Amino acid sequence: MDHVRWGILGAANFARQHMAPALHRAARGSLAALATSSADKAKPFIELAPGLEIFDSYDALLASDSIDAVYIPLPNHLHIEWSLKALEAGKHVLVEKPLAMEAAGFDPVIVKRDATGLVAAEAYMVVHHPQWHKARDLLQAGEVGELVQIDSVFSYNNAEDGGNIRNRPETGGGAIPDIGVYTYGTARFVTGEEPEEILSAEVRWENDVDVWSQITARFPSFHFSAVNSMRMLPRQEVNIHGTHGLIRLTAPFNAGVFDTARVELHRPGLEVTSWRWPGVNQYVLQGEAFNASVLDGVAYPCPLEFSRGTQAMIDQVFAKAKG
Repeated sequence: MDHVRWGILGAANFARQHMAPALHRAARGSLAALATSSADKAKPFIELAPGLEIFDSYDALLASDSIDAVYIPLPNHLHIEWSLKALEAGKHVLVEKPLAMEAAGFDPVIVKRDATGLVAAEAYMVVHHPQWHKARDLLQAGEVGELVQIDSVFSYNNAEDGGNIRNRPETGGGAIPDIGVYTYGTARFVTGEEPEEILSAEVRWENDVDVWSQITARFPSFHFSAVNSMRMLPRQEVNIHGTHGLIRLTAPFNAGVFDTARVELHRPGLEVTSWRWPGVNQYVLQGEAFNASVLDGVAYPCPLEFSRGTQAMIDQVFAKAKG
């Protein structure tokens, strides 16, 4: 096999806008199939990849010998079920985050991954972007001195879209499952540390989903704070603040969509050095990393064990908020 033939389970808007083009563009891979019963929803995918094979059910796509890997952008509560079915069908799996609604939900997928020898991962694209590698390198090089705190914000407003799966508890909705994975997970990624304690967790709920939260946590070497909301003007920012410097990421999560990715290093005397990555597509980089793992057997850069750790932190936040 010299390239990975991708199939997508469901014609989700996010798949159409971002992941389908990225998987089709990524080196050593191609978009080969889509499972949907809607001809209208299939049309833009076919325009992207002429000759795309359309299956009228997820099971039919999984049964096809012409597909090597599947991308799963289904509602959150379906991720475990269809990840396991795909692995059982012999397909490599890239599933949208969160894979599970609690950390223990990762375990059967990890077991099945290991038993089959297939590649299975959560679609956590941000850690593939060079801005996060730059931030980690700067931090590890001691450019901020002793790390004191990391503060992170990710917000958007979908209050007018009541039917959105993020606003519905039965589909695993909520701001923290959707975007808390980024504020919490990137702090873990850039430092390599795990939270020791959730110190505070203030959460506002609507229709049994979290729509705003502010949390603080203690890590072994620093203090962490984060705000996530589905009811605020879009904002993204991460500050990694130490005794002698500050690393600031201005488009840390939706690089190239929210804004051009930029990392700033602030030093004493108002000295600022910055790096920019115009045109870098983190979804394409994610696809290329996945393809390399499938074709070359190299370790995937963001394994399920890492994603499980972020979900464990989310579990701790909800436990703290609910008392």
